[in-house]
Amino acid sequence: MSDHDNFSCGYAAIIGPPNAGKSTLLNRLLDHKLSIVTPKSQTTRKKITGIYHNEDCQIIFLDTPGIMIDPMHMLHEAMLKTTRETLREADVVVALIPAVRKETLFDREFTKQLFHDWLTREKKPVVAILNKCDLLSKAEQKEALAMIRKELKPEKAMALSALQGTHVDDLVEALQPFLPMDEPLYPEDILSTAPERFFVSEIIREKIFLQYGKEIPYATEVVIDEFKEQHEEDPTRKDLIRCSVVVERDTQKHILIGKKGSALKKLGQASREEIEKFLDRPVFLEIFVKVRPNWRRKKGMLKSYGY
Repeated sequence: MSDHDNFSCGYAAIIGPPNAGKSTLLNRLLDHKLSIVTPKSQTTRKKITGIYHNEDCQIIFLDTPGIMIDPMHMLHEAMLKTTRETLREADVVVALIPAVRKETLFDREFTKQLFHDWLTREKKPVVAILNKCDLLSKAEQKEALAMIRKELKPEKAMALSALQGTHVDDLVEALQPFLPMDEPLYPEDILSTAPERFFVSEIIREKIFLQYGKEIPYATEVVIDEFKEQHEEDPTRKDLIRCSVVVERDTQKHILIGKKGSALKKLGQASREEIEKFLDRPVFLEIFVKVRPNWRRKKGMLKSYGY
């Protein structure tokens, strides 16, 4: 692969508002579910690295938390800090602008602010993506892209649907000119630089987002307390994973556990099935629920949880 004279390799940050489809795009590009995806906004809290390979290039995609104009507490501020730092690492920025079925075709005010406050300052090449393009007719897509080019002046602008997979391959082609000519940084069989325990905690968090309503998903954090790999050495034994789901109040703890532990059991089962699929080996999963009042507003706690 490194014999290619024209091989390019570099970092591409995927940014945009909450629920723009950033994680869906990353998963689609890698043809693998790496980032957790739920219909609720602000599902992604940390930077997720996904490594794309083909014979001409290697792109290290950096999926980031959604950009909020008004952060509500320290967790939100920590998420925004992650996005800022990720932008500095990037060789090129993929700015996701979700299409909407309205006269405006996309949120023009937010998008202007996003470009003004976040992208102009960093002086990085920007490829603007009108995502969810399947919501618009061909004529509307053309009109929206013309507005994006005129008002925001990105290096390139294109429409795609991460969910449907429409024009996703064109994005790789569009990014290549902005990548430094280089050897690949990672072997071809590596999809991410994050450890398995990170993805295990993310899978459990995704199941919480899907299973519980209202504030519960936002008030929870998943901490892996123990990750014992024993299946490989002894196939009769399962890997052991013990984790804590941290909440802010006792009432949230009761909701998470449910009547006679039914909700927690359901959460454990759904999480275990997906973890086994992800790791491709059997696991024994134990989930405990702990109350840590106002953890989202405490700097020390946020730091200990990796924010």
